[in-house]
Amino acid sequence: MTLDYETIRNLGIALGAGLLIGLERGWSSRSSSEGVRAAGLRTHGLVGLLGGFWGLLSKALGAFLVGFGFVALGLLVAIVFQQRKTELSDPGMTSAVALLLTFTLGATAVMADASLAASAAVIAAFLLGFKPALHTWVRSLRREELYATLYLLLISVVMLPILPDRGYGPWQALNPYQIWWMVVLIAGLSYVGYFVIRIAGERHGPMLTGIFGGLAASTAVTLTLSRLSRRGFEIPDALAAGILAACGTMFVRVLLVSSAVNASLLAGLATPMLVMAAMTYLGAAFYWFRAREARLTEKLDLGNPFQLGMALKFGLLLAVIMVVSRVAQSHAGETGIYALATASGIADVDAITLTLSKMSPASLAVETAARGIVVAAVTNTLVKTGISIAVGGWRLGARVAVVLLLAVILGAPLLFLFGV
Repeated sequence: MTLDYETIRNLGIALGAGLLIGLERGWSSRSSSEGVRAAGLRTHGLVGLLGGFWGLLSKALGAFLVGFGFVALGLLVAIVFQQRKTELSDPGMTSAVALLLTFTLGATAVMADASLAASAAVIAAFLLGFKPALHTWVRSLRREELYATLYLLLISVVMLPILPDRGYGPWQALNPYQIWWMVVLIAGLSYVGYFVIRIAGERHGPMLTGIFGGLAASTAVTLTLSRLSRRGFEIPDALAAGILAACGTMFVRVLLVSSAVNASLLAGLATPMLVMAAMTYLGAAFYWFRAREARLTEKLDLGNPFQLGMALKFGLLLAVIMVVSRVAQSHAGETGIYALATASGIADVDAITLTLSKMSPASLAVETAARGIVVAAVTNTLVKTGISIAVGGWRLGARVAVVLLLAVILGAPLLFLFGV
């Protein structure tokens, strides 16, 4: 066993990991009297260094030694905490686990990967330091939000990796892994949009609600804000701003989703989508500044952040559209694709966006896919224009229609000027 640069560096990282965790532990109990703290800067620093030297011994004499060291430290911590539980300011499991983790990180720095040990120490310090914020967040978490998080993890971490990554059915159009990956993508965007609204949207009114609500469901935002206009909320400028913000976010979402699935679409879609988004956002900003003091007095209800039934229905819709797209392409060529994009855009823009993005460039020209996506987005925009007029009335609908129609007229033709 030689004392070279690498060994000294790794022992330094082991000590540093212990000191970092000990700094947080010492700071959190800084108001306690000397002698009644569970473990602070010095203790964790020493335990980290102990883990490092124990790791050196284990490398020389056998890896099993580190296990004995871990067990011995665990027994020592248990005995000390049991004897002093009436004196310690923090006799809970967290302090004990922090000490055992410090030892483990010290050994890891010497025996395995020093960078991994350093990264884990930083993460541990963050988790320990954010205790009040984490506890507050847990207390405010709703049951459906907890279930939403678990469902999202279920479909992404558990289900996605086990699905076969190969084509099935007509034209080999149905790839279970890719279909479910797209479901996870859309569900994740909706999940993020929901929690952004939950944290900030209701405090800042229709505008911010619209911007982030567009990540979850721009049509739902349009319908909800239009209904408010019918309920006697005499704030058409503010409601129009929220609807337009949601519609603008829809253009950005379509661009991000299509580019994530097929990067070759970015060049053709970027200009028309960003121009339509910019025009819509400008209209939203104009109306919001005219009514910036207005605030929603009702909560925007986008439903649960995630429902497993919704994911299954979206996956089924996506699979159907993928097969129908191949049929339309086979029998009607580009015309069939554009007709399908128009029909799909009436109800949902995401499924056709994902389908055409996946089909290109293997079985569908990039230009055709890009045009089909723009057709779907324009159709969906026109539908939301109709919703704002039919549900919200002419005072609200006229404001929304002028901006959205101008955005479509100015933005959509750019696909043919700057297309791929």
